[in-house]
Amino acid sequence: MSIVKYADVILPIPLRSVFTYEVPNSLDSLTCGMRVIVPFGSKKIYTGIVYCIHDTEPQTYRAKPIFEVLDLEAIISPKQFDLWSWIADYYCASLGDVMNAALPSALKLSSQTKIHKIRSHEELPQLKEKEKLVLKALEQHSELSFDEVSKLLGQKSIFPVINTLIAYKLIGSYEQVSEKYKPKRERFVTIVQASQDFQKMLSKAPKQWALVQYFIQQSKESNNQMIGVQQLIKGAYSSYNCLNRLVKKGVFELHEMAVSRLSDFDLKEQTTFELSDKQKTALSQIKTALKKQSVALFHGVTSSGKTEVLVELIKEVINEGRQVLYLVPEIALTTQLIRRLSQYFGDKITVYHSRFSVNERVEIWNEVKNTNRFSLILGTRSSLFLPFNELGLIIVDEEHEITFKQQYSSPKYNARDTAIKYAQIHNAKVVLASATPSIESYYNAQTEKYALVELTERYGGLKLPEIEVVDIKYLAHRKLMKGAFSPNLLSEISLALEKQKQVILFQNRRGFAPQSTCKTCSWTASCKSCDVSLTFHKSQNVLKCHYCGYTESIVKKCKSCGSFELEIKGYGTEKLEEELQPFFPNSCISRLDLDSTRRKNAYGKIITDFENGQIDILVGTQMITKGLDFKNVSLVGIMNADGLLNFPDFRSFERSFQLMTQVAGRAGRKDKQGKVLIQTYSPDHDIIHSVQSNDYLCMYDAQMVERKHFTYPPFCKLISISVKHRDMDTVSQAARVLALHLRSTFLNQVLGPEYPPVARIKNRYIKNILVKIVPGISLSKSKHLLMKLIERVKQTKPFSGVRFDIDVDPL
Repeated sequence: MSIVKYADVILPIPLRSVFTYEVPNSLDSLTCGMRVIVPFGSKKIYTGIVYCIHDTEPQTYRAKPIFEVLDLEAIISPKQFDLWSWIADYYCASLGDVMNAALPSALKLSSQTKIHKIRSHEELPQLKEKEKLVLKALEQHSELSFDEVSKLLGQKSIFPVINTLIAYKLIGSYEQVSEKYKPKRERFVTIVQASQDFQKMLSKAPKQWALVQYFIQQSKESNNQMIGVQQLIKGAYSSYNCLNRLVKKGVFELHEMAVSRLSDFDLKEQTTFELSDKQKTALSQIKTALKKQSVALFHGVTSSGKTEVLVELIKEVINEGRQVLYLVPEIALTTQLIRRLSQYFGDKITVYHSRFSVNERVEIWNEVKNTNRFSLILGTRSSLFLPFNELGLIIVDEEHEITFKQQYSSPKYNARDTAIKYAQIHNAKVVLASATPSIESYYNAQTEKYALVELTERYGGLKLPEIEVVDIKYLAHRKLMKGAFSPNLLSEISLALEKQKQVILFQNRRGFAPQSTCKTCSWTASCKSCDVSLTFHKSQNVLKCHYCGYTESIVKKCKSCGSFELEIKGYGTEKLEEELQPFFPNSCISRLDLDSTRRKNAYGKIITDFENGQIDILVGTQMITKGLDFKNVSLVGIMNADGLLNFPDFRSFERSFQLMTQVAGRAGRKDKQGKVLIQTYSPDHDIIHSVQSNDYLCMYDAQMVERKHFTYPPFCKLISISVKHRDMDTVSQAARVLALHLRSTFLNQVLGPEYPPVARIKNRYIKNILVKIVPGISLSKSKHLLMKLIERVKQTKPFSGVRFDIDVDPL
């Protein structure tokens, strides 16, 4: 009698468990890490990942059989499973959530419900118009998906209509599973017999003979007997009709083949760079440090040449036959870095981020897993989940950046910390690089948990930019401000443009203006679903919510008092761009923000145009602060530093210093000292002085004193719990009950509950509770206890519909 095998399968659903299925005898080749199709519930079908195989039958339910195996070999390695398990455990997430974040969507299949007609409805005249409309559509189409029915009826709620038709036994439903990934296929041309005398055969068809001649010439030059149809037609200035006639005559044959969607970088390893003495010392220190420790913090001032030092480090790892992962915080950075790194590594490098299509991401996944084609992968945080085989080094560039933290969906992982764990699993090394390290990372370096390597001067001995602080409170009081621009800033911009230099202006708010307000009664246009004002986007002529995406037409009449005296308040990047143009009518002004870069290649175009001098003034949000290298920028303007300093968060001063120092570092990177103007209402603020003197240690020491006094990281671990529900009273009651339970265990280390600055998002009210885990208390036990307390509250009847989001190490 054969032993029945069972498989624990991870499903892409937010439940904190795996699900056990029976392995049919026909699937004896099944191994861990393969994708399988399994039933779930009464009808639903999912793609899951086999986590482990065993012979223990589940005790509480009967295991259903696995339907089908999708892979010939495992697509998830044991090392990836180790990472997934760590993320799920550390960040209080389910393995299903991790699977959703890790796998490209084209590798995840889920069923789609379709309906089909069973019998005629003539004998049922009581049907409503919408029900008849669905049946009429099914006469023209054999089946319809729920999405198609929703579009047909023009409404989201379609189940009453569907259920009525099913009850009358007029329609039936079934689940359809479809493969999302489709290989790209192209047609190629081969010549049948090159020895034939085609010239005689085609003597009366000169265009066809010209096409044959071009094919023979190209195949000799490229030493390839197969040429793409599009390449052949375009290169020979011919037509598809001409090609098809040659195929009919038996001269050419057509073949269809799967081809890669991935672009090769044609630049070969040709660039050499001579490191300065300081850079050589830093490189030597990093290599020595990594022999003793697994993590090194590389703290170098802006434009000190950190990238060139890291290039030398990457070369050594690749020469050892191992892979390198280069993590950056923003897609915008990959555009410029890929050009720089491809000059050193040619076609050994590839890029991975969310702007690629689902099919492109699958192809990169397969290349990293199955071949040695790419030795260096440059990407954002999602590239951590690629199936590396020989990972030797992870570089986390701009390691302090908040965008390394997944903020809005589970698992809420920090890519920097996850990279350190993944490197540990692979026995690899990690370099954290930044001009303004996070306080936690610098503390780890000071306490020798990480090695510390510093590069304190710019490459070539260039001076750091001169930083001038402009008191806009003083200027505004004397009515000297011209909109958002001080006379000092306008004067410096004119001077820079006269010298044919470029300018960057930093404004940490996109859109045209953040508020549309009534002058009479002070009513403000607000989002219907969130407690936040709508931002005016002039290019689209709409008011938009930056939290839920809600839009409405521009308001011309106050909805409270009926007044027509409405005004647009505040400045976004769009408004700065518009108001700056009259001052400099002959200059090209452009924006770099989320709105201007929504298209796939928009980042690259704006950055390339700025690099090539086609843009004189670039107005941008945080995107322009993150490691971009522009050689001709002599002036940087920070439009309003106070919006950064006055944010209600214990990290606001640290982040203000980092943002202002980073954006200041874009100035004067080539030959002459640059200049930075900081416009502020608080010119005497300590952080402003620290930025002005580029004194990271001064900021660090001051923040460490405060954080130690009030017990904040790095002197404790933080866990944030967001309590969410559509009813305000229910949220308040659930948060209060949970806080009482928490205080019975964690005592005075529980803060809240309290409303965040935006207390309602997408019609869900929010209250936050913050728990401090001080040294001496087990973090893992604390998380386990915390989740048990949350489950206890959720099981209380009034709070069964309340959502509790856990964020470990919130930023």
